[in-house]
Amino acid sequence: MPSPIVELDLDDWGAAPKARPEWTAAVEAGKVLWFPRLAFAVQPQERALLREDMLAPKSRNVSLSADGVLKGAGGDGAEQARLAAMVGRFRTQALALVDALFPAYRGALTAAPTSFRPRRVETRRQSVRADDRRMHVDAFPSRPNYGERILRVFANINPEGAPRVWRVGGDFESVARHFLPGAKPYRA
Repeated sequence: MPSPIVELDLDDWGAAPKARPEWTAAVEAGKVLWFPRLAFAVQPQERALLREDMLAPKSRNVSLSADGVLKGAGGDGAEQARLAAMVGRFRTQALALVDALFPAYRGALTAAPTSFRPRRVETRRQSVRADDRRMHVDAFPSRPNYGERILRVFANINPEGAPRVWRVGGDFESVARHFLPGAKPYRA
């Protein structure tokens, strides 16, 4: 089975190479583009924001809406302003990267909230339905996608440099064929 990962040697958010059709084809086929040398640079004044209590109690993540509204953040007002600026800077870089890599998508994308998850997934207490360690799809009753597809840009900014490990599954049809026969009916 061919790898679902396509590695690209890019190390500068602002200097994306000339777009290549095979990158769009890979994403359209459900593959993951991985940039092992592309890091989000946390500014010295932002390092203090990389702590678990920057997440408000009972919040799953901090999010910055497309219109700049910050939700789910802990900390004081000044810290929240710095956090909004950091998350906004990441969003700007991510959108520029997507625009450079996939020019065919220009004008067709809608920016959703950009999130920051300061709490470790291994220690976060979640219900079975909200547990990110389980296989899941990114369409929920609280945020339906109305048939649209989701293109995400992730960056690991762990202050200790610990890597983020992702489990990447197969395409939807293969996964559904494998798990559907044993799946229990949905219960509200």
